[in-house]
Amino acid sequence: MRESPYPMVSVDDALASVLSRVAPLPACELPLLDALGLVLAQDVQATDDLPSFPAAVVDGFALRAADGSMARRLVGEQMAGAPVGLVVEPGEAVRITTGAPVPPGADVVIKVELSDEENGNVTPVHGETLAAGQNIRPIGSDIAAGELVLRAGQVLGAAELGMLASLGRSRATVHRRPVVGVFSTGDELAEAGQPLGPGQIYDSNRATLLAAAAQAGGQPLDLGVLRDRPGELERGLATGLASADVLVTSGGVSMGELDLLKPLLASWGTVHLGRVRMKPGKPLTFATLPVRDADGHIAAEQPVRPVFALPGNPVSSLVTFQLFVRPAIRRMLGVEHAGLPRIDATLGHRFRLDPERAEFHRVTLSRENGQIIARSTGSQASSRLLSAAGADGLLVLEQADGLLPPGSQRPVLLLNSDWLV
Repeated sequence: MRESPYPMVSVDDALASVLSRVAPLPACELPLLDALGLVLAQDVQATDDLPSFPAAVVDGFALRAADGSMARRLVGEQMAGAPVGLVVEPGEAVRITTGAPVPPGADVVIKVELSDEENGNVTPVHGETLAAGQNIRPIGSDIAAGELVLRAGQVLGAAELGMLASLGRSRATVHRRPVVGVFSTGDELAEAGQPLGPGQIYDSNRATLLAAAAQAGGQPLDLGVLRDRPGELERGLATGLASADVLVTSGGVSMGELDLLKPLLASWGTVHLGRVRMKPGKPLTFATLPVRDADGHIAAEQPVRPVFALPGNPVSSLVTFQLFVRPAIRRMLGVEHAGLPRIDATLGHRFRLDPERAEFHRVTLSRENGQIIARSTGSQASSRLLSAAGADGLLVLEQADGLLPPGSQRPVLLLNSDWLV
């Protein structure tokens, strides 16, 4: 009987092994919109006060508070974006718009609706109290010069990019997206849109994994299908190592006669994982390989690439991607907490446990009576990709014998981020 030379490791140990061998990619400068969703690579400090002038926060009139409730002579207007050319003297007022600099001499702005304007004079409405600084945004009140505005490691969303723009910056220094090369292996695979030959199936894994790589924040690179022929795996692997930051394959890692990928990875580099105690996805393989030239030779000072050889069954391929490849991509992006977010859920029906492996059961979630309820998506066969379509998460079921009754609490790894809110 053939036996695998690789020890069976736990999911936690496998993930720790992966994350210990990947690191954030070097920083690059990108236009702000291109940096959306990426991770800031360095701290950002304000070089100037914001605002750099006292600014009106309402449309109205700039006055002197000491003049009290008396009528003021309207001497001009100050618009947002216009230079300041007026000084407010005692008994005077200036019409002003929101965001405009407050003219010297004025120390309060009253709203249009709290003033009476008649015959070139402006009078605060009866009873309106005037206090110095009212409706004026002081210099540096939003951000002071030298203040730390954003920290390295923050993910840049809309507010963060707007913050950079408010500082006059048009570019951000971020960790670049990793290029994720994906190819499938096997003679049985046909391209979508082509007629199936005898014994063939359509290649769903490549489309699935390319999309998952993009969702994780990577830059997907389609490397096609590699056939089980001498030299083709080697050529494809060399091409992938040279063109991608991380390489993802599916198929060819079990114990069959044509499962040739795992031995090739072992001969070209170091296989750190060959089997994981999980269901689905036990044959998951993780290796690190140096980049090679077209002839398969290792050039001097070539980088080492992480390579994930995922099982060929569609669900096994996707689940192992989410549990191991996605965190690696997120770590390369510079994300500190790279794993799938986790919540606790109540089981909506009974679940059978596996006595040999921990299971990652595809579930849908619903809110009922103040609880989050998890229900199976149906048959969990590793070939049934339909079990993952529409799934909100992966229910984590421990390795054990027996049944879990309805109402039990178990963690769910979220595939649908809507459940975080």
